[in-house]
Amino acid sequence: MMDSEWSTSHRNPSVKDKYILLLLFLLFLTLSPQHLGWLRLTDCSGSRKAAQDGWISLLAVAATLWTSFPFYLLLQQENVNKKTFKESVKPGWHYFGRKMDVADFEWMMWFSTFRNHILFALVGHVIFAKIFTIIAPKHRSLIFAMYGGLAVLVTMGWTFMALVLSHCIILYSVAMVKKKWMCFAAGLSTLASIKLEPYNSWQEALVTGSFDLQDVLFYGGCGFSIMRCMSFALENCEKKDGNYTFCDLLKYNFYLPFFFFGPIMTFDRYHVQANNTQLTRKEREMWNITTKALLHLGVILVVDVFFHYLYILTIPSDMKLVTKLSDWCLAGLAYSNLVYDWVKAAVMFGVINTVATLDHLDPPQPPKCITMLYVFAETHFDRGINDWLCKYVYDYIGCDHDNIFKELLATICTFAVTTLWLGPCELVYIWSFFNCFGLNFELWVAKFFSLPPFSMIEGSMGEAMSRRIRGVFNAANFWAIVLYNVLSLNSLEFAKTVGRRLIFKGFPLSTLSVLFVTYCGVQLVKERERQQALQEEPEPATPVDGAKEKAE
Repeated sequence: MMDSEWSTSHRNPSVKDKYILLLLFLLFLTLSPQHLGWLRLTDCSGSRKAAQDGWISLLAVAATLWTSFPFYLLLQQENVNKKTFKESVKPGWHYFGRKMDVADFEWMMWFSTFRNHILFALVGHVIFAKIFTIIAPKHRSLIFAMYGGLAVLVTMGWTFMALVLSHCIILYSVAMVKKKWMCFAAGLSTLASIKLEPYNSWQEALVTGSFDLQDVLFYGGCGFSIMRCMSFALENCEKKDGNYTFCDLLKYNFYLPFFFFGPIMTFDRYHVQANNTQLTRKEREMWNITTKALLHLGVILVVDVFFHYLYILTIPSDMKLVTKLSDWCLAGLAYSNLVYDWVKAAVMFGVINTVATLDHLDPPQPPKCITMLYVFAETHFDRGINDWLCKYVYDYIGCDHDNIFKELLATICTFAVTTLWLGPCELVYIWSFFNCFGLNFELWVAKFFSLPPFSMIEGSMGEAMSRRIRGVFNAANFWAIVLYNVLSLNSLEFAKTVGRRLIFKGFPLSTLSVLFVTYCGVQLVKERERQQALQEEPEPATPVDGAKEKAE
C-alpha cells in the first residue's frame, strides 16, 4: 500500500527542487577544495596547460552531475515507498516537505541526538583549560586529566572508570618490563577482551544501561584508552633512562577531547606538547582556528541539506532500488558514500582538533580526501589510527618498504591489528584481505615495471607520456580502492553489484567512460601534487660576493 505522505511530497519533483539539486552538487564538489579550485579555463598568460586543466575539470563536474540526477529522480517515484526508507528516513524539513536520511547513527549522534551533551562537555573543557592554563601553565596537563577524569566519571559511572583504570594498571605494569613483544601481547589481549565474545558482553553489562549513549561510549572509551596505553608502553620501552610515571599515563589517557572518539595522538608527541610551558601562538593562528571552526559549521549545514535531498546512505541498503540505477548512477553512488565518509571523519576530527589546537596541541590532521587517492598506501579514514599503526607496526616491520617479503609481513601484521581494532567479523575479514592485497599488489607491480626492458622503455619516453601511462593504472586503482572500501561502509552485496555492473555488465561503454573520467581526475590530482612539490622545493642559495670572486 502506498504511503500517502511519501506520495504527496516526493513523487513529483518541483522546478524548485531541481534547481536546489543542481546547487547541491556544486556545493558537494566544494567539500573537496581540490575540485572547483582547478575549475579555470585559462590563466593570465593564457597557457594551453591551464586551459587543458580547465576543460578536464568541467568534464569531471559534468560527469558528477550526470551520475547523480537520475537517481534523484528515481527517488521521486513509487520506489521510495519501501520498508527500508520508512526505517531510516525520518521527518525533517516540514516547510520544504522533505524527509531526512538518518541512516548514519554516528553523524546523528554528534550533530542531532546528543549534540548538546557533546557541545557542553567540549565547551566546559575549553573554559576550564583556558583558566588554568593562565593560572598554572606548568600543571596544565594535570588539569586536563582531572577535568577529563571527572567528566568520564560523571558520564559513565564508577564501574566504567574502574574498568579503564584496571586496563591502565595492567599495561603500565607490563610497560615497566620494557619488552616490546610483552607490551604488544598484553595490549592486544586487552583489546580483544572488549572486541570478542563473551568477554565484551560481560564488561559492557557492567557499565551500560542507564544512558542511551553508554554502549557507544563504552567501546570508544575502552578501545582508544587501550591503544593509548599501548603507545605509552611502547614509548617507555624506547626511553633510555628510567621510566615514565603512572601519572604521565593518566594525564595522557584522560585528555577529554581525545578520550571517547579519538583521534589517537602517540604518547611521545602528546607528552612533549602537553608539558610545554612556552605557550605562544603563531601569526594569525587564532584567525585560522576561527576560520576552520566556521568552515566545519558550514559543512555540517551542507551535509544536513544533502540528507534531505539525496538519500545516499539509505539507497545502498535497498538492493531492489539499486538494481534500477544506471551504471553511471551506481558508480556515483559508491563514490558519494566514500566522499561522505571522508567528510564525516574530517568534520568530527576537525571539531576535536579545533579544541586541541586551542590547548596548544598539534593533533593528527583529518584524512586525505578520497578524491585525491589513487594508491592504497595513502588510503585511510582515521589519520590517528593510521599514524599509530605506521609507527609501531607497519614502518617498524617493513623498514623502507622496498623488500617484498618484509612488506608482506608488515601489511599482514598491520591489518591483523586493524581487524582486531574494528571488531572481527566476516565483513572486516574481507575488507582487510582486499586492502592488504591492494597494498602489496602496488609494490609487486612497481617492482615488476622497474625491471628491464620496462624501465628502459619508460626512461626513453618523455615525462608527460610516462605520467599518462601511470594515470591509466592509477584510474583502475582508484576504483579498486572504492570497491574495497565501500563494502565496509555499506554491504558486501552492494559492493559486488557495483563491481559486477562496472566491470562485466557495463563493459565496454560504461567501464571505459567511467575510467576515462577517473583518468582525467587522476591527472588533475597529479598536476596539483606536482605544483605543490615545486612550491615546497627550496630555492637554490645565491652565492655571496666572496664566493663569486673565488670562482672567477
